[in-house]
Amino acid sequence: MADLDDIKDGKDWGQDRPADTSKFFLKGGAHQDWGMKARLSRIFNPASGKTVMLAFDHGYFQGPTTGLERMDLTIAPIAAHADVLMCTRGALRATIAPDVNKPVVLRCSGGNSILRELSNELVAVDIDDAIRLGAVAMAAQVYIGAEYEHKSIGNVVKLIDQGTRYGIPTMAVTGVGKDMVRDARYFGLATRIAAEIGAQFVKSYYVDSGFERIVLGCPVPIVIAGGKKLPEAEALDMAWKAIDQGAAGVDMGRNVFQSSNPTAMLQALGAVVHRGERADRAYEMFLDLESAKAA
Repeated sequence: MADLDDIKDGKDWGQDRPADTSKFFLKGGAHQDWGMKARLSRIFNPASGKTVMLAFDHGYFQGPTTGLERMDLTIAPIAAHADVLMCTRGALRATIAPDVNKPVVLRCSGGNSILRELSNELVAVDIDDAIRLGAVAMAAQVYIGAEYEHKSIGNVVKLIDQGTRYGIPTMAVTGVGKDMVRDARYFGLATRIAAEIGAQFVKSYYVDSGFERIVLGCPVPIVIAGGKKLPEAEALDMAWKAIDQGAAGVDMGRNVFQSSNPTAMLQALGAVVHRGERADRAYEMFLDLESAKAA
């Protein structure tokens, strides 16, 4: 049995030996069942192997944050421009018309708020309701190193077990407590744990130093969170760096719905993620689209 003695940081990351995707276009997915692969193929574009997800699940613990005060006015009009929607079941039923026909990654954890310890979550959606809503994946936080680490891992394990039974992937989201250091060593640990317990893909954060090692050390796809609102040029640059270093897409919220032009931002992100457009060219695209709307 492994113990805590003589733990050493990894050294051989195999940068010159990419993961084998000859049997399925996503790394780590070759041996999944047909239904699991079919749903993953709706989340990730088989042509590019990547995705642009629009996250607007923030209200489940933040309440009506800026940009999400009226989701019918801010999110519903832009939903069609994302590849995938990530949200709660309440927001989905109340805000998104079914004929938008976008794949939904369903937020399935809850039970916390910004007023209390964030890591104290529970599974907040039954698998039957996820199926009823047609979710292509389920998502929950995993809080490695936090007070309720064990409970959060248990929540994700429950979703993985239930999802595997019905061919529905689980996305583990690496939650970061207020006292935790956001560095490559932490996210390398958190993403690897998420993959080892069976998550089919992981949402994490981009870091300037060591992100490529995080991706290489995680045997399933990683999509990056946007985090706090950045100027559009900086958000696009972060997305480009993440994709360049192996990320399989973005799952952004505030950097889209708090943008001066959310639709243009989604389109610019799509250019970076799917076509490999450099950040400066994507920002020019954003400005052109914003000017065209104003004209």
